[in-house]
Amino acid sequence: MDFGISLLFYGLYYGVLERDFAEMCADYMASTIGFYSESGMPTKHLSDSVCAVCGQQIFVDVSEEGIIENTYRLSCNHVFHEFCIRGWCIVGKKQTCPYCKEKVDLKRMFSNPWERPHVMYGQLLDWLRYLVAWQPVIIGVVQGINYILGLE
Repeated sequence: MDFGISLLFYGLYYGVLERDFAEMCADYMASTIGFYSESGMPTKHLSDSVCAVCGQQIFVDVSEEGIIENTYRLSCNHVFHEFCIRGWCIVGKKQTCPYCKEKVDLKRMFSNPWERPHVMYGQLLDWLRYLVAWQPVIIGVVQGINYILGLE
């Protein structure tokens, strides 16, 4: 029993750590390509045929070899590879368009119920992160209330 609980907590801890690291990597990758800037305007202009997350062509020309990938159009009319924008929203924890920073409607993006566990797992890890970050404050408030009420 103790071993299983230890594995659960290690899994959640490394899940939170991996999610934070993946967010930093997503920011770095997108800003290196130049279509995304965390603080302001992008350094490059986005054409309609380029994905702002990976920097690759959206549509493969007839004469070129390549993998045909599904695309996804956001409400701001920017088009991305489906896996790129899903990774941007789920792994990178971004809920805005990588280029114009307009809000992304995640409910429209994940219309099938079997695609939503990734979003729920991400929300669980975010909740766990906030719990750990605020734990010293919560413990201090509870101890203060116990001291004031004389429940030492």
